Amino acid sequence: MKSEKWMSLLGLANRARKVVSGEELVIKEVRRGTAKLVVLAKDASKNTSKKVLDKCRYYDVPVVFSETRELLGQAIGKDARVVVAVVEAGFAKKLATLFDE
Repeated sequence: MKSEKWMSLLGLANRARKVVSGEELVIKEVRRGTAKLVVLAKDASKNTSKKVLDKCRYYDVPVVFSETRELLGQAIGKDARVVVAVVEAGFAKKLATLFDE
């Protein structure tokens, strides 16, 4: 996976205010049906991973994984982030394809 590509796209989505970060906020967006894609760091705690994955599975929101929380935070210009949600379909679709590469 080309981390630079998805990171710059996620950064762009963030600048367009189409990204929500933080476990509680992400889960709120998933429940609300506004989250189109969730990016979860592979080094998230078991507890957080389970909570986020269960919610996403239940509400049918696709999940992709970033290698580390540092990379995820760096992508959106913040400190380490364990989970972020993309709330715009266009960005979500493009990001999902980048993660599939």
